[in-house]
Amino acid sequence: MNTGQQEHAFGSAAGRLLPVFLCITLIVQSAKSQEQYSEADSKPSSGSLFLYMPLPASGAGSASGAIAVPSGTILPVHLNSTISSAKCKPGRVITGRIMQDVPLASGARVREGSKVVGHIVEVTPASAGGQVRISLLFDKLISSHQTISITTNLRAIAGFMEVRDAQTPFGAGEGDVYRWLTTVQVGGDVAYGDGGPVTTGEDAHDVVGKVINGGVLGRVRAKEGTRCRGAIDGNDTPQALWVFSSDACGTYGLEHMGITHAGRTAPVGVITLAPNRRDFKIRSGAGMLLRVDGNGN
Repeated sequence: MNTGQQEHAFGSAAGRLLPVFLCITLIVQSAKSQEQYSEADSKPSSGSLFLYMPLPASGAGSASGAIAVPSGTILPVHLNSTISSAKCKPGRVITGRIMQDVPLASGARVREGSKVVGHIVEVTPASAGGQVRISLLFDKLISSHQTISITTNLRAIAGFMEVRDAQTPFGAGEGDVYRWLTTVQVGGDVAYGDGGPVTTGEDAHDVVGKVINGGVLGRVRAKEGTRCRGAIDGNDTPQALWVFSSDACGTYGLEHMGITHAGRTAPVGVITLAPNRRDFKIRSGAGMLLRVDGNGN
């Protein structure tokens, strides 16, 4: 075979082998890529190529990503503003801080540190034979960079001393870890340290909730002899109760203050407090349980 024939034969063979060579190269590169992906991301590699697409996070609330806070959800609030006879003017803004993560049925959460915003609607001065009345409205929740419109009513309110006492363990001594010790919630439930049960009084078998980091989770109970309800609108999931008992209702440590309208009926969302003296004050640091009530009932 002359030189020209040899070159022609070699070229023909190379032409036939080139597709095979390219195919082998692609397979080897694909295998290496999958092996590197598996090592870097702790994902099992397979013998076939695949396209990885991250799944959307759970608890998004809606297609737009907005948090939906269903009716019946309890919001445990630390009052940031002082409400007093000296500062009660219609339109004045009042704010509060959410004191523990609030679980929602969708799997999302209203995070601790979120903000509740309201304002004073009306101040009615004392008249002949009448009381001073202050009407409030909390209608905005600011959470995860979102401002959410809400309708709320007042389930319970406690003065700052009662809030402090509920956070102070029994017989705490030097070296004790506070979060492991027993405390008494506003309203009388007993909380047995971080991760422990919450019971109604000293009966350790009557469990109504659980202590978690930053507060208490429990199902809301109706309070006998009052208008305070248990779960509403089918929302019987454990609620964030912070320092309050599962049946806490009304006022605590605010002997001079009554609730004449909780906001459940018209005008829905408007909370009316009636102090029994002209000079009154609810100090910042007071605690509240607000309930989101989409149906106004």
